[in-house]
Amino acid sequence: MRVVVIGAGVAGASAAYELARAGAETVLVDAAHEGRATSAGAGIVCPWTGREEEPLGVEGARHYPEMLAALAEDGQTEVGHRTSGALLLIGGPGGADGGAGGGNGGDGDVDGDAAEVEERIRARTAGDAQAGQITRVAPEDARELFPALHPRSSALHIPGAARVDGRLLRAALCAAGERHGLRTVEGSARIETGGGRVRGVRVVRGARGHTGGELLAADAVVAAAGAWVPELLGPLGVEVRVAPQRGQIVHLRLPDADTAAWPVVLPRGTGHYMLAFDDSRIVVGATREDGVGFDPRVTAGGLAEVLDRALTVAPGLARAEHIETRVGFRPVGPDAAPLLGTVPHLDGLVVASGLGSGGLTAGPFAGLVAARLALGKDPGTDLTPYDPLRAPAPTSPRTG
Repeated sequence: MRVVVIGAGVAGASAAYELARAGAETVLVDAAHEGRATSAGAGIVCPWTGREEEPLGVEGARHYPEMLAALAEDGQTEVGHRTSGALLLIGGPGGADGGAGGGNGGDGDVDGDAAEVEERIRARTAGDAQAGQITRVAPEDARELFPALHPRSSALHIPGAARVDGRLLRAALCAAGERHGLRTVEGSARIETGGGRVRGVRVVRGARGHTGGELLAADAVVAAAGAWVPELLGPLGVEVRVAPQRGQIVHLRLPDADTAAWPVVLPRGTGHYMLAFDDSRIVVGATREDGVGFDPRVTAGGLAEVLDRALTVAPGLARAEHIETRVGFRPVGPDAAPLLGTVPHLDGLVVASGLGSGGLTAGPFAGLVAARLALGKDPGTDLTPYDPLRAPAPTSPRTG
């Protein structure tokens, strides 16, 4: 059986890896779009703090140990993953008593008073070994964990939260897949159909719209092209309601600070965050800009928003060096749930998109599910809420 996966973000790379590992002849086609969400994403794995329940995200967090073990068996151990824990701020700037302002969805975007938030988080994590035991953290203890925080910052500590480097994870999945025979092709993809099913993918290198290119015959196709999925599926008469949401994310470096074990910080009600990596690097973000299309610019307003929120919550970052600002286009669907499943009138077509700000949490598991569907297997989870062709519910507008 041959399967073509279109899109080498984390969901597509995961699907390709799982397919190759299962013995399918697998080809991964990637257009290397500027602003791919995986390449810019901060890398927070903490599905328990959102405004709404995130069942696919929770399954995604639980899938990480299994995936990391499989990658290690295939010689891939460098993915920037650490179970660092998270501090959900409930007091001080970014917590219950002000400073960080309101938000519109995403990591850490939980609103309500501190008691309500704590009750919600405890209910969601009850009995979840992956999340761990939730505890209250006083300001002095919060600063012990993340020294740059404001001295009045109290928090809930979620020990099971983690962070991962999306670029390293994607590269590891592709390299591990190649060990199992995965072939990667760069170019623009066009799905070809006939008789009510997919027949293959034509890969065009160079100018779009060219009628030539390599034709890859396929028994199944996984459309995992992120925010570019509508462009890919539109010519087939398949409408998926995914739009790009620009995120500007700032990378800083604190000189001489050992940040390796610093936890993720989630200011409440803002959609902003901070997390640390091993090289004295702090990532702060992010803007959530709808309606700007695929404009990849770093803007003055975006930088001001991100840095203002970060320095309000963590004034100790004021002395940090600016390394870079990354821009990514989150694929956001018609509501808070991803788009994951098959297309009824086109046999062999699987869609995996609409992961929004939760791509690095749910993406690897979504890729596993897409691989199972492409192989004709049970997906292993209820996909009813993730119908890729669904319209937005009138009472549930997309907020993230």
